[in-house]
Amino acid sequence: MAAPTLILAAAAAPAGENPYGLLQALNEGGLISWATFIILVGMSVFSFYILFTKLLQQQKIMSQANKVRASFWNSPNLREAASKLETRSAYRAIVEDALIAQDQHSKLTDPVDQHDWMANSLARSQGSIGNRLGEGLAFLATVGSTAPFIGLFGTVVGIYRALIKIGAAGDTSISTVAGPVGEALIMTALGLVVAVPAVLAYNWLIRRNKSISEDLAAFTNDVHGYLMSNGAVKPAMATAGKTTATKTAAAPTQRGSEPVRPGLTPTGAQANPTTTR
Repeated sequence: MAAPTLILAAAAAPAGENPYGLLQALNEGGLISWATFIILVGMSVFSFYILFTKLLQQQKIMSQANKVRASFWNSPNLREAASKLETRSAYRAIVEDALIAQDQHSKLTDPVDQHDWMANSLARSQGSIGNRLGEGLAFLATVGSTAPFIGLFGTVVGIYRALIKIGAAGDTSISTVAGPVGEALIMTALGLVVAVPAVLAYNWLIRRNKSISEDLAAFTNDVHGYLMSNGAVKPAMATAGKTTATKTAAAPTQRGSEPVRPGLTPTGAQANPTTTR
């Protein structure tokens, strides 16, 4: 909550230290400036809330992906493999939806190709997870695009009120004008302080969501292939460990793989000739 804290701290600064500060700008701007300030603070607070909650959600799914790579495909069947995952896991939801679709296919009255039926069911499940990942990101995009203009609106109101008072006082010297106008520009700066973190957070979360979606799409395709082949097709990661271990244990040495030549031992050494007496 760094940005909201900075904003609130600036608003609470003692008036005696600076005759042209944020608090003075808000008081000069009146109700409109205070409303603008509160809106910007609210935008900043909710932006950081969305950032932290989405990071936790993404990290949870990424940790689930690691579990899938580690042990999921080594289970004898999908039901047992799904039971190893967390109850509300995104990967478990995909597997359970696939199993439900497989059971429901036999209940269809009109013939539908099982491949198409399963593909549509998995696409719907994956889309639902993608929608949950994207929740709140539109707010970040909105804050990033509108906060500078909201701050600019507060600046315009502040400058307008400052110029009205300066005109009424009749003093148009640069020292009299610069203070209130510079004071009003604080609202524009606050708008940028709110907008920049929101834009950075939006782009970062979008990039992480894209990576997660690619992993989910690959997993969905693997589940589809597994079910359509009755378990005969598994991703390479499921058999890579066993295959590597088998090859390592059974692989002969380069010399041992060659046929033994006459006069040589299996290790390639010169055989001692035997003499017959």
